[in-house]
Amino acid sequence: METITAVHRNHSGEVINFVTSEGRVISYRKALMDVEQGLIQGMQTCQDTHGRLFLIPEFEQSFDHFPNLF
Repeated sequence: METITAVHRNHSGEVINFVTSEGRVISYRKALMDVEQGLIQGMQTCQDTHGRLFLIPEFEQSFDHFPNLF
């Protein structure tokens, strides 16, 4: 099963893409779908107060410990 190995952030510091252990570079939306389908492990989806889904690492509070893609 794939895992997330790195992130790509925009100029505001928000995660916009992920790199997987298979070498795929996927969008945040694709990562959400893959996590929900059980294709990526080590991540979980949560819902904010407005009902929007977002990703968080299972054992961390943020993506700060992931290396940057660029």
